[in-house]
Amino acid sequence: MKKLKKSLVTLILTVSIITLPTVGGAAPYTVQHGDTFWSIAQKYGTTVANLQIANSRTGSLLLAGESIKVPDNISQADKQLMAKLVSAEAKGEPYAGKVAVATVILNRVDHKEFPNTIKEVIYERSAGGYYAFTPVQNGQINGSYTQEDMKAVNEAIAFRGQGRGSIYFYNPKTSSSSWITTREETVTIGNHRFAK
Repeated sequence: MKKLKKSLVTLILTVSIITLPTVGGAAPYTVQHGDTFWSIAQKYGTTVANLQIANSRTGSLLLAGESIKVPDNISQADKQLMAKLVSAEAKGEPYAGKVAVATVILNRVDHKEFPNTIKEVIYERSAGGYYAFTPVQNGQINGSYTQEDMKAVNEAIAFRGQGRGSIYFYNPKTSSSSWITTREETVTIGNHRFAK
């Protein structure tokens, strides 16, 4: 009986430390007594804003024992690079369009047909030597970005995996590719069509 109890305790402890799979690019976290959004953000290398966005919260109230989502940790350098691309690609577009552009980058990182890092996705070249994103080709990627561009990046990160699976976007008025029009359209925002 003593041996059985010990085995049961071992089994329970083993099960309790298994890492749950991520859902929508966010890992679940059980709030501990004394936790705050700030302390959790510090622990996981994210921001309070990203935690609040990922959990549809505006206040600071957390209850011990509740489960919250912790979005992926993305470096500040990668966020800035994304914000520069968002600025160059979606200047003058609605805010939702900026979030959608940032989401395309993250969806490509997660997709088996694209590179595995944000930098590699942004600087990817086709077999013909063309860059995947026009601002990389013409140098606009080296420009600045606004607070709104960074906010759009943070929102895309916080809601990672919850979009419509878009991995492409284009402006039908300026696009010269007929191939892109064969892709399944997911949404149109402003002047951009998004597709997968």
